[in-house]
Amino acid sequence: MKKYAFARRGLRTAAASAVIGALLLTAACGKDKNEDNAKPTLPAGPADTIALYRSNCISCHGGGLEGVMGPDTNLRSVGSRLTETRIAAQIASGGQLMPAMKERLTAQEIDKLASWLAGLH
Repeated sequence: MKKYAFARRGLRTAAASAVIGALLLTAACGKDKNEDNAKPTLPAGPADTIALYRSNCISCHGGGLEGVMGPDTNLRSVGSRLTETRIAAQIASGGQLMPAMKERLTAQEIDKLASWLAGLH
């Protein structure tokens, strides 16, 4: 009798494994292969401005301008909310969450970033 109990237990385990495998495959169907590996991308812009963003802004504003510290850090359409002058002032002087960058960036670098960001709508 014990011999048959092990055989039935083995069949149940194999069946359960097959069902779990089928569920995992079904759950993966319809997903884009790159969906899990997709990284946000920055909008096009001058190479030097993109480099400034990557070295000074990306840690808080994200790789796709999506904002990583809450909705106030989302820059995807900042040009529709703020003027270029206001964006430059925010970069230079900072704000509630944002540190002032005027000691870290030159006025020309701030203007480049502000111009690029103001074009995002």
